[in-house]
Amino acid sequence: MTKTVQQPSLAVLYVRSFLFWAGFALLIGVFALLLLLSFPFPLEKRFLLTRAWSGMTIGWLRIICKLSYEVQGVENIGAQPGIVFAKHQSTWETLTLNFWFTPQSWVVKRELLWAPIFGWGMYMMNPIALDRGAGKRAIEQLVEQGRERLEKGRWIIIFPEGTRIAPGKKGRYRIGGAILAERTGYAVTPVAHNAGEFWPRRQFIKKPGVIQVRIGPRIESKNKTAQQILSEAERWIESEMANITTLQQHDYGKNPVT
Repeated sequence: MTKTVQQPSLAVLYVRSFLFWAGFALLIGVFALLLLLSFPFPLEKRFLLTRAWSGMTIGWLRIICKLSYEVQGVENIGAQPGIVFAKHQSTWETLTLNFWFTPQSWVVKRELLWAPIFGWGMYMMNPIALDRGAGKRAIEQLVEQGRERLEKGRWIIIFPEGTRIAPGKKGRYRIGGAILAERTGYAVTPVAHNAGEFWPRRQFIKKPGVIQVRIGPRIESKNKTAQQILSEAERWIESEMANITTLQQHDYGKNPVT
């Protein structure tokens, strides 16, 4: 006989989520300040700070909200850095990708750097900040700065759909990251996960459970067009999403947060 697992009440979920957000805000403030104060130190030392922040935040999430994760495919991560194409559903993956891909540089919208405290801390991590409205100039910036960071041994983190996509949905995969791979010859590592089912976009409540993460085999870029690279990555990610998406959605707690 299968035992039914009783879900927490709405009140319990609200309390847990409130405690998580309070701790989350505190950790952001503390570590953003530490990053600003770390400017005399080399970038590699700052990566230690960001990993500590991520680890403490994810640990707090597990303790308070009973939300953990399982990852498969870590063996696919090679010794040489490359370009990561990750599914973007939540804030969760922005915290955890540096567990497996480090040191790293994000490709972000330039406007994110203008946010007080968080944006300043992000600036200290030397991201590739693009003006999305710049068209071809943004692509050239991505290739130039991406090549420079790859040659320094950093992973490039790209969300090819460009924005957070709700579970069960699929955005348009953009070509920029694939052009970077085509022109530099570095491989692409695809990443799929279902974090949006538990930490939904713009919802206050965090749902308990186990997030599934899948890291795919490296997609070699040599002798391939950008469109071929993008299509291979898209097929792998969306195939894995079909396997791990459970669509355990809920209607409560739809307060705009993050």
